[in-house]
Amino acid sequence: MRFSARSSVKGFLILLLLTVISCTGDDEDYVTIQFDSRHEVSGMKIALEDISPGLPADWDGYEFVVLEFMISTPQRFQVGFTTEAGYNELRVMSYTPFGWNRLAIPLKFYREPPAARSDLAATFNQPRYTGWINLTGHRTPLRGVDSIGIRMHAPIGNPVMKLRSVTLAEEDPGDLYLGEIPVVDEFGQYNLGDWEGKVYSIEQLREEWDAEDSLPVNREQYGFSRFGGFLEARIDEGTGFFRTEKVNGRWWFVDPEGYLFLSHGVNCVAPGGGGNVYRLENRRNLYRELPPEDLNSGYGRRRVPSYGTWNLSRRYGDAFREKPADHIITRMDRWGLNTIANWSSREVYDMNRKAFTLQLRGIGIEGGLMGLADVYAPGFGQRIDSAVKATVEPYRENPWLLGYFTFNEPSFLGREDRLCDLVLAGEDRPVKHALREHLAGGDTPERRKIFIHHTFKIFIETVDQALERHDPNHLTLGIRFGQEAGNEILELCKDVFDVFSFNCYDLYPRQKMMDRFLEVTGRPLFIGEYHFGTVDRGMAQSLWQVNSQEERGVAYRYYTEQAYAHPGLVGTSYFQWCDQDLTGRGNDGENYNCGMVDVTDRPYPYLVEAVSETAKRLFEVHSGTLPPFDMAPERARGHHEIPDLWNQ
Repeated sequence: MRFSARSSVKGFLILLLLTVISCTGDDEDYVTIQFDSRHEVSGMKIALEDISPGLPADWDGYEFVVLEFMISTPQRFQVGFTTEAGYNELRVMSYTPFGWNRLAIPLKFYREPPAARSDLAATFNQPRYTGWINLTGHRTPLRGVDSIGIRMHAPIGNPVMKLRSVTLAEEDPGDLYLGEIPVVDEFGQYNLGDWEGKVYSIEQLREEWDAEDSLPVNREQYGFSRFGGFLEARIDEGTGFFRTEKVNGRWWFVDPEGYLFLSHGVNCVAPGGGGNVYRLENRRNLYRELPPEDLNSGYGRRRVPSYGTWNLSRRYGDAFREKPADHIITRMDRWGLNTIANWSSREVYDMNRKAFTLQLRGIGIEGGLMGLADVYAPGFGQRIDSAVKATVEPYRENPWLLGYFTFNEPSFLGREDRLCDLVLAGEDRPVKHALREHLAGGDTPERRKIFIHHTFKIFIETVDQALERHDPNHLTLGIRFGQEAGNEILELCKDVFDVFSFNCYDLYPRQKMMDRFLEVTGRPLFIGEYHFGTVDRGMAQSLWQVNSQEERGVAYRYYTEQAYAHPGLVGTSYFQWCDQDLTGRGNDGENYNCGMVDVTDRPYPYLVEAVSETAKRLFEVHSGTLPPFDMAPERARGHHEIPDLWNQ
């Protein structure tokens, strides 16, 4: 095997240590890449001449690179190319682990920065039919391409990849599952692998459902008040709505009856999640049997095949539309959860049996403005007022509502200069005229940032004023930033929001960061998203990976209790209630094993046991009278850029 002439001597020596097997026979000709779980990063580079002889080195005339491969894990891996401008890679997740497939990757993902979208997931996640792509790394022209690199961060279980071909295409050739055995079974589970607890029959499933139904519900063990506050900590008669208070140097919510409250919640609480089928037209052969068509419509907003709904129909019969919401509340009571968090089902939170949060809708946020709105447009304030009124008016007098989030993970943070470029290159509109006028005094990165931050300030103040007019009873919970906000943003938020919220996918939220948030804003803190997953169910491992289902529980306890030990934290929302769709959610293709419940409507026992144990300790941990759980999960790893390593 001959490697790129541009590979370093060190890289060549590292490659000599790899297990590289070329296989020929039975009409198969491929290179095998053995990932080594002992290494932080494991992989290899392959000279394109050795796997696809005759492939040109200049890719300017092509729009797709097409891979045929089989990989024995759904764990994300990097696919990169050595070019004359350097090494350039993306992350890939396969929907067909242990099955051969063809995946066409648009070359614009390597050449250009991601298109402007309103939030981070929409910006960086790109769905295909046999997998999905995450746009990491730096972009370069694709000239002088001579090798492909495949590598994986902290591989779980020594997975193997077989790479059969690398080709180029001027037009999209389409993705294709090439295996004969369907990837998804009739229960919506991954069909090409086995694990402890997998369902093989409806009889087994009903037996497990019955066993769960027979479990006791001991809400008293958590010491919750009617609204989920702590019965041992009543500070007054309450105001009839949730509020925040600082007590003995520590921040708390206070529930409507005056009990101290910490929001211990979950996002996307809804019946029958995790089994939706999107983009069916080009991949029917992935599914052994589709759910009955009469279950595809008339249930919430779903208009696609749903294994989750099919399983609820199997469990509850004709009552599958009514009973699941009540059962969700029972589970929350059993596990010590007191908040139905963002993007949850109205069927559940409108029961008024748990505190809940809402996100504002229709407030003018645009993808082309990276999560901002054109605040300079005529009538902007009036449109905001109407949209806010429509959202909040039905809930103005509802004591169960904790408050409103304005938005989630705007993508302009840290990209202010590029956003200005896009606005200036775009159509004539009020925000473009305002930016030109501002830059007439000098066009520098700092002045561009000032303009974007001023635009953001106008936006959040306009929304806040509308909320104050139409619902002064409930809290403003902030914008759930997906990146660490700098002090300039914190200063803008401190006089607008009652709570500063941020999403934090990490092993635990860093105290130094939280200290800064609290010091600059003077507001209590709320973590809007975090999670942990693994690879044994055919789904990708989530933004933070651990080695097993048991370790997911360990990670939950460690993160959540370490977080609540901080005096400023008043809420956490785990993401999410049910696993994501096995073959990718509709908007961006994510398929994470991140749920507390799986597609067959069964809880993950290690995880929900951890949720319960932590719930029993939250009051003491946050009060500072009990140390937080301190056993970190083994070898947990995040989704950030991986080190420039190959087998170390």
